[in-house]
Amino acid sequence: MRSDMVTFLNLRTVFVLAVAAAVGIALLSARSTAPLKAPAPAAVVDEPRAPAAAKETMVVAGGCFWGVQAVFVQVKGVLAATSGYAGGSRPAGYEEVSTGQTGHAESVKVVYDPSRISYGQLLKIFFSVAHDPTQLNEQGPDVGTQYRSAIFFTDAMQQKIAKTYIEQLDAAKIFRKKIVTEVTPLKKFYDAEGYHQDYFFQHPLQPYIVINDKPKVEAFKQQFPELFVEHR
Repeated sequence: MRSDMVTFLNLRTVFVLAVAAAVGIALLSARSTAPLKAPAPAAVVDEPRAPAAAKETMVVAGGCFWGVQAVFVQVKGVLAATSGYAGGSRPAGYEEVSTGQTGHAESVKVVYDPSRISYGQLLKIFFSVAHDPTQLNEQGPDVGTQYRSAIFFTDAMQQKIAKTYIEQLDAAKIFRKKIVTEVTPLKKFYDAEGYHQDYFFQHPLQPYIVINDKPKVEAFKQQFPELFVEHR
């Protein structure tokens, strides 16, 4: 393994291994991915369903991209989900982004068919199971602006849908705390290194995956069975 691919020794994994040894993986994996008091409603403002197959892009950030990518790549109507970095002004790699000094957030680019699933439906999944939108600059054991909750919109329609949906969720008091998700224009999306792609599926027994990401995928399967498709 190349030295620049040694991700198992970063702070994220060290923390998880220590906690797992102390209290057990099973206990930790039962924690909620998002403290919802009620199921999230459908977005009242959404894009119109496309009359024919097409491609649109959504970019979101919700902590470590491994679990977020694992959720969205298994959504019916999603054509591809890629782990990467958004929010920064220049290209940067994993080690640099992990310092929290580049302005990037670990993000996922979701390419979807708007004739099969809408932007609003994808946001519902994002807020329901992919992360906790009430945590500021952190997700679980990961702390720093690189793990912030964010929606990077590509046009005015996406901006309106995202902002309106957040207002809708806050007004309905779906979460126990206020949503802190940023809604900001997408400047550029940079693909993450190859070893980060499909990391969830390549390392199913890694403690971090078992504790933090498998509960997200299981929650997605339970809450959105009609939209789940097994990754192959």
